[in-house]
Amino acid sequence: MGGPVVEMSHAEGWDFQAGAEVGPLGPQEARARDSAGLPYAVAYRAAGSAGPFEVRLVSWRDHYAGVWVYDEHGRRVEHLELRLLDEDRLLRRYTERWVYEGPEVPEFERSSDRTVLELFPGGRGSLSRRPQGDAGPMTVTVPDLAEGERWLRRPEFGSWPLFSADRSGVVGSIRCAAAPFTETGPGAAGDPWSPPRPGGPGGLIALFSPGTRITTGDHRENTVVLEPDAGPRLRVPSGRLAVDDPLGDGRPRITIEIPPGTYPLETAQIGSGYHSEFEDAWVERTDSPAVRLRVSDEPVASWTMALGEGDDLRLLRDGHAYGFDTGGATGCFADAGAWPVLQDRYRRAMADNDPDAGEDLDPDSGFFLRTVDEEASADLLAFATDGDGTHPVWVGLDASGGVACVVVQVAWLPDLKVV
Repeated sequence: MGGPVVEMSHAEGWDFQAGAEVGPLGPQEARARDSAGLPYAVAYRAAGSAGPFEVRLVSWRDHYAGVWVYDEHGRRVEHLELRLLDEDRLLRRYTERWVYEGPEVPEFERSSDRTVLELFPGGRGSLSRRPQGDAGPMTVTVPDLAEGERWLRRPEFGSWPLFSADRSGVVGSIRCAAAPFTETGPGAAGDPWSPPRPGGPGGLIALFSPGTRITTGDHRENTVVLEPDAGPRLRVPSGRLAVDDPLGDGRPRITIEIPPGTYPLETAQIGSGYHSEFEDAWVERTDSPAVRLRVSDEPVASWTMALGEGDDLRLLRDGHAYGFDTGGATGCFADAGAWPVLQDRYRRAMADNDPDAGEDLDPDSGFFLRTVDEEASADLLAFATDGDGTHPVWVGLDASGGVACVVVQVAWLPDLKVV
């Protein structure tokens, strides 16, 4: 006697809105995609059930496997992201769970109990809990997990464990039966799923293109890119550009190789106008959302994310990016070879109010303080950001792969679009 029968279907992708396969595949087609590293989806249903209790999305070329667990009401209650970092091991990179108070509560209700577990190589990680949902208090602790609880051996095709076993009641040995399939079989219309991708620079290049009209989530339609504001010049005799919080610990978080030289700095300017109900008048304002170091006058052909020591793109969640961290809403460009001297003088200027340690600059330029290592003929130029947190650093490359510019977006512009 075998275990319970579970219907298993394969497809190119999965439509979460419709709860159905996109581009149904036969088992052998799915196996071929698995071997080739191409994206595909697997759905598990109790025999005779319309909705799945578990959906798995796999794309080995993207080092990714994702699992969604459903409850009996068709709501997603658990999301697991696995990352292939070794040839045969998967890190349980991200797990999110929701607990709904009743069957009538909609999926992902913001007031629902939510737990997030994030794991990284080297035993690092965090466990956050919000028993009362997003509006309630949150506790963050360090997860106490053994190495075997952090990693999973990469299963062979067709030999995956069911992560929903306890919830679905499908435990022990099971018998998988192929779900009914035809070449034009049931499935939602639309594109197959896309594996998670790191965040990109978005419309950064537009922020330095005068006359371009843009829209963002927090700017009204009357927004236009103005001429960038010319700032001071930065000396980088070592040929290593540092980008970090000038009050950071140790070595600079990010360094970028550029030819030794002196480079102009610029601040992006965008102008917008709107009718203020409070003032009952038309109000115009100018914002400075990004700073740029120009290495050459060559046009940018592509962008790349600047990475620091230990950064691994395979670990990033969808839309996320690495960058430098700041707890004081400050960043800087500097010569990495003279970093210890330049950083020490910045500390003295800011913390000790030493007037000889740094040079105050016009804050309207986007850069407010310069420190100098006279012996090395090197500079540090500090700029303000709109808040604490992580600020990505983007490197613009010319057609030959050389560095054309380095840009930091210092203000958040959600949903930035060129009109």
